[in-house]
Amino acid sequence: MQDIVRQLAEKRAAAELGGGQKRIDAQHRKGKLTARERIELLLDPGTFEEWDMFVEHRCVDFGMDKKSIPGDGVVTGYGTVNGRLIFVVSQDFTVFGGSLSEAHAEKICKIMDHAMKVGAPIISINDSGGARIQEGVASLGGYADVFQRTVLASGVVPQISLIMGPCAGGAVYSPAMTDFIFMVKDSSYMYVTGPDVVKTVTHEEVTHEELGGAITHSTKSGVADRAFEDDIEALAMVRRFINYLPTNNRTVPPHRPTPDRADRTESSLDTLIPETPTQPYDIKELILKTVDDTDFFEIQPEHAKNIIVGFARMEGYPVGIVANQPMVLAGCLDIKSAIKAARFVRFCDCFGIPLLTFVDVPGFMPGTAQEYGGIIKHGAKLLYAYAEATVPKITLITRKAYGGAYDVMASKHLRGDVNFAWPSAEIAVMGPKGAVEIIFREELGSEQRIEELTEEYRKKFANPFIAGRRGFIDDVIMPRDTRRRICRSLAMLRNKKLENPWRKHCNIPL
Repeated sequence: MQDIVRQLAEKRAAAELGGGQKRIDAQHRKGKLTARERIELLLDPGTFEEWDMFVEHRCVDFGMDKKSIPGDGVVTGYGTVNGRLIFVVSQDFTVFGGSLSEAHAEKICKIMDHAMKVGAPIISINDSGGARIQEGVASLGGYADVFQRTVLASGVVPQISLIMGPCAGGAVYSPAMTDFIFMVKDSSYMYVTGPDVVKTVTHEEVTHEELGGAITHSTKSGVADRAFEDDIEALAMVRRFINYLPTNNRTVPPHRPTPDRADRTESSLDTLIPETPTQPYDIKELILKTVDDTDFFEIQPEHAKNIIVGFARMEGYPVGIVANQPMVLAGCLDIKSAIKAARFVRFCDCFGIPLLTFVDVPGFMPGTAQEYGGIIKHGAKLLYAYAEATVPKITLITRKAYGGAYDVMASKHLRGDVNFAWPSAEIAVMGPKGAVEIIFREELGSEQRIEELTEEYRKKFANPFIAGRRGFIDDVIMPRDTRRRICRSLAMLRNKKLENPWRKHCNIPL
């Protein structure tokens, strides 16, 4: 018995050492943690239960039968984050460069299957050189098995991908289909084809970082939701982030008690909207002064900045926030912002997170670049997402809500539950000046006459009361009372029940 126990201890030690101390030191020199160190920081201390520590690859070609390391380049298991069950997959770059083999993929699939059975989130830490070339199609099949499970888990349990090293080729598609992707600056990258292939095919010279680094994907492409400075910050922020999410689509989001009173008033909001209609202001000020404890976790803060999305709490309950940002492009909706917001709205609807929408939108961005880029279909994604959503939806119009953009931004017509407006709200087909130039085109004369007619139109139509008479706005509220009115509305909607007609699945305009 003692001999067996000694063998077990030796095998465990070999597995925990991964690719050996030399490779671990190389990982540290790059500013990266090892697979096990990442899990230790992510999960609550002492809660990690590892599975398949002794799994090894089955490849015998190209001398692989003489190279075998327990665990085969990925650490899998489960534990807790802030006391809540989480399943975790962490690729080990010190073992065969974290490359995915058939056995490696089987370990990941087992974890995903169990996460689905018990209804718990899956966090995948990616640090891999891609498919293990020596195994050929077997490794490709392994990727496809993971892809299939990622799709089946979508909308059932939250899936979060942490990119903490290379993620290239077919490996990028599994993270791409998860709910959120977080990257680390200067040490992680994602791309379908690397710089060498790009140079050969298109003759472009580009670095790994320029092609698929954290900054590229969190600003230009929108592939990544956040970019963090290092592994430690990324893991700490994921621990914070997971607190906003339910464990699965059948449970409610976690409640956290707060000392921030629901009936708190904020008199400074009464002066947030500038006197001049074209003068911008920061919508984040409204968000931070409305939510619990000024705590707001923004998603994609550096991408499509004309719209803001993220998570906060109201009376301790998580909410998803979507807000036009007048500081950027006057808050217009364009292709990137519509896609960004639509995906966020759909995630919140999947997992029962109420939607709070702050509206100040002059319309859709004009121009050939937008039209040729498909703004019609991309804009329809946001419209579709709001119309399809059955979670509680509360909308507040702070200033402009013009044209089709008024409809799109969670209007009463898209089954908005509670729709408020500030006295400064302007709800109209278009801005007063543009409307006057069309309505009175034949009698326009001096600039003074244009200004008179514009002011007349503004007083008559550019206010919330016309919509209020129709019941499209439930109430015109004082800005200072925003938090109190929203908290009351959310409490009223807490047991909301609404179902869409049965269908196999929808056909969103992709």
